[in-house]
Amino acid sequence: MTSDPRTRHATAQPRNLTVLGATGSIGASTLDVVARHPGLYTVHALTAHRSADALLGLCLRHQPRYAVLSGCAEEASLGRRYAEAGFRGELLFGPSALDWIAGDSACPVVMAAIVGAAGLAPTLAAVRAGKRVLLANKEALVMAGSLFMRELGASGAQLLPIDSEHNAVFQCLPVNDEGTQTGRARVRRILLTASGGPFRSIPVEQLATVTPQEACAHPNWVMGRKISVDSATMMNKGLEVIEAHWLFDAPADRIEVLIHPQSIVHSLVEYIDGSVLAQLSNPDMRVPIAHALGFPERIESGARELDLCAIGQLSFERPDEKRFPCLALAYAALRAGGTAAAILNAANEVAVEAFLAERLRFNDIPRVIETTCAGIDAVPADDMDCVLDADARAREFAMRLVRLPLGEAA
Repeated sequence: MTSDPRTRHATAQPRNLTVLGATGSIGASTLDVVARHPGLYTVHALTAHRSADALLGLCLRHQPRYAVLSGCAEEASLGRRYAEAGFRGELLFGPSALDWIAGDSACPVVMAAIVGAAGLAPTLAAVRAGKRVLLANKEALVMAGSLFMRELGASGAQLLPIDSEHNAVFQCLPVNDEGTQTGRARVRRILLTASGGPFRSIPVEQLATVTPQEACAHPNWVMGRKISVDSATMMNKGLEVIEAHWLFDAPADRIEVLIHPQSIVHSLVEYIDGSVLAQLSNPDMRVPIAHALGFPERIESGARELDLCAIGQLSFERPDEKRFPCLALAYAALRAGGTAAAILNAANEVAVEAFLAERLRFNDIPRVIETTCAGIDAVPADDMDCVLDADARAREFAMRLVRLPLGEAA
């Protein structure tokens, strides 16, 4: 039996926590959970890209030792503005400051919540420093899975997944108090669930005319614009398949995707005896965040209690490959190995950005990705230079495609 977490939190020294990507939705949910447990964590550092106003508001509320604007050059006027507003910490600038704060030895726990490829370097810095890393940045594993896991093993860092699906799988697997999985060989399948997004049932021919606003209107989750579009294309789920492969050492043919419109069952694990374990909760990112922040104990998250009677029905269906071609592209990249997944991810980021800027139609997103993956040769992902080179070449290739008139991207 574990100790009462309320007693432990009242007597133990609070641990320092850094939140990378504090102004995003995961950052907001993390800080909400932290605020519910003032004896558990002290906010050590908060980072944002260029959202100076939003970051200042968080700094005034949480008073971290450091704040970082990674996308801004050093600007004395911003430092004065923060100080005059009442921020008592130190404001740092640029990507080197972001990497430094991620690896800062004064802080043992890092929430890695920077969206996209920009989160790879600071997340790796936290891993190399041997920290407890709460991983909400799936692209770190998608782009550099083998390198990432090698660094994880060498440093002794602890990795706890934050994506609701991977956190659900983690909860369904036997693990010890250090988060090390046991009994993995007895797993037959990992089943990742997906809501299907806002276009699950509209006629496929209408996808050419959907707008960014419609694509970002997720039926169940409150998310940023980029990840909302990824959910609508199901590329988000494809990236999660790749992430699950690295997190749980599972081959592609043992990772399956099921559409579950209610977003109550967050994922399932099937064992060789036929037993299937599932994790259920209301769709609220504070649930997996609280699980990781409190691990190996349980702490209150602020999420509503689950009322299965009110929900009434849980349904499941297989994804329509014609409607969601991005899912098949992700499986193909996983099977290809090497830098194929980095190329896939880069092309997707370029295509989604073009769609959000209304320079690309929604159903051209997978065409840009497929053409880019076919046009850039994958090589072994032996080191960071290989990964970053593949990422750069794929972005350049995809950018040329999205500059073409609509409909000619592929």
